[in-house]
Amino acid sequence: MGERAPPKRIPQVNVRKISPDFCEFVLSDTDPSVANALRRVMLSEVPTLAIDLVEIEVNTTVLNDEFIAHRLGLIPLVSQRVGEFTGAYDTNDDEENALMDIVFTMDVKCTGDDTLDVTSNDLQLDHNFQDIHPVAYHPSGMPMDPEAERGVLLVKLRKGQHLKLKAIARKGIGKDHAKWQPVATVTFQYMPDIRINQALMDTLSEEQKLEWVRSSPNPVFRVNPVTAQVEVLDAEAYRYDGEVIAKAKAFGKEGLVSITPRQDMFIFRVEGTGAMPTQQIVLSAIEVLLRKLDTLQQSLASEAAPMAVDNL
Repeated sequence: MGERAPPKRIPQVNVRKISPDFCEFVLSDTDPSVANALRRVMLSEVPTLAIDLVEIEVNTTVLNDEFIAHRLGLIPLVSQRVGEFTGAYDTNDDEENALMDIVFTMDVKCTGDDTLDVTSNDLQLDHNFQDIHPVAYHPSGMPMDPEAERGVLLVKLRKGQHLKLKAIARKGIGKDHAKWQPVATVTFQYMPDIRINQALMDTLSEEQKLEWVRSSPNPVFRVNPVTAQVEVLDAEAYRYDGEVIAKAKAFGKEGLVSITPRQDMFIFRVEGTGAMPTQQIVLSAIEVLLRKLDTLQQSLASEAAPMAVDNL
């Protein structure tokens, strides 16, 4: 008899915290391969916009052209409209009308005796795409709130120094260059499965129980003041450091606690760069995964069709 297919799973998502720059959710009823695929896609395959080409006309600053071009590329650009653009690897039936480039310009010269900071706020926006700009953008020369972000520092100018350039932003993915990554970091944590051997725990004195609980660097356990039993206070606070297991061995009580990572529940934490809201990052990653699965399914179907004909 052939092996039985594994039971079909329907992954569940429970969103705990969500803001434009941070998202925390629990992915359950799936396995580590799916969780890791989602994490990797968020890192490297969710498209964003970033400065890709820089044409420098005048540069009398202390930094050479390559340094300035590299710094410009790493400025996060607001990318909610990235789906309207065609990337280098995208297919578009209407190539003549495809949106490819967003053109920024910069022309800054220091005429005073004080040092002049050149930041992302000195970029002049493309008049066709006024809503595509650096994160926390505030045009130079406009009144600014003292508490507002002052933009990404590119270079400092002294009197007489001049920087003039054109920067072209394009659609891309983090797999090609880190400047297109929409996230600063994305991690997932295995939910721990903690089981206390209460029969063995009862052989410890009250002082030993407290010492064992305090051996954990994080508040994972507590001693119940009513029953005097050790309980799990916050399983998620456990960081797989092994301290409580080592303390149990020191007491000669191996098997006092069993801690294993669950293989079907994962805590995701997503921190965005500001290029797009974290909600959009997660949804875009799921769309990319679904497209990959559709492509795989179509390839398998096309391979299976000739085989079925040959077997007739």
